[in-house]
Amino acid sequence: MEYIKNEKKGFEVSRLGLGCGRLANATADKNESINTIRAALDSGITLLNTADFYGTGTSEMLIGEALKGYDRDKAFISLKFGALMDPKGRMYGLDVDPKNIKNYITYSLKRLNVDYIDLYQPGRIDLGIPVEETIGAIADLVKEGYVKHIGLTQVDAETLRKANAVHPISLVELEYSLFNRKIEKELLPTARELGIDVVAFGALAHGILSGTWTKDKGDGYNSMIPLYAKGNIEKNLSLIEELRKIAIEKQITVPQLAFAWLLAKGEDIIPLIGSRQVVNLQQSIKSLDVKLTEDDVRRIELAVPESEIAGESFPNMQFKNGIVVRQ
Repeated sequence: MEYIKNEKKGFEVSRLGLGCGRLANATADKNESINTIRAALDSGITLLNTADFYGTGTSEMLIGEALKGYDRDKAFISLKFGALMDPKGRMYGLDVDPKNIKNYITYSLKRLNVDYIDLYQPGRIDLGIPVEETIGAIADLVKEGYVKHIGLTQVDAETLRKANAVHPISLVELEYSLFNRKIEKELLPTARELGIDVVAFGALAHGILSGTWTKDKGDGYNSMIPLYAKGNIEKNLSLIEELRKIAIEKQITVPQLAFAWLLAKGEDIIPLIGSRQVVNLQQSIKSLDVKLTEDDVRRIELAVPESEIAGESFPNMQFKNGIVVRQ
């Protein structure tokens, strides 16, 4: 396993992380999910990415169970909070009110069975609450020893700057894949300027690059079908055929090529593996062995021109005073 050491922010994490959202789905096998987490840890993956709203706490409890018998300090738990979920697993609101944050982490510590969270971050930003206030409340938890580092997810460059001015932001979690390269324009340069590493989710474009996409694909909270799969799937799959040719030349799979491309985009990029099966996890980890040249990267990107991608990723929900104002 390869690792990123951020001297400025004072942490070290694996080059690949495990996304633990799908592990908590109703259709997931509990034992298989726990085995996947342990297989990740055994492989050297330290970053475990989760949220208190993944499976309404189930993801946290799975991690807590999986960590039994392991050195807690060797796991880097990244935890999001604040999403309000209905009984069907749909996000209907947001609570990142500073006065409620300590309550959220109290329950998370209990479910995870740990004494601290390595990286704590709001699941989204509330437009009605200054980000400085939310980050300030998490900074208090840092002082109290319950949080080691602060992160953000799904934010713009201006918000990232404002937050970092209150307390150093260690990691920012963003959607980044061959089918969504928007962060390259402004957000990624800003993060690099501030010395903030990037956790990339949606590396396989929410399943389109997995090679197993079906039109009726559904997956609980993470099943918000991206718009580029609604009425556009045939066109986008044709782009993937060009990627497949490159993958065949390199004797790897399309998913391995997609992960290798992200790894080649910078040593500060940490792709998340969203697998819930050990065998798929192990296949994804092999992408670390794929070394792409600059010419390879250009060729891969030309195979999936941004101008040719039909549709958009799933909507970036926005909230104000806890209420959804944009889907």
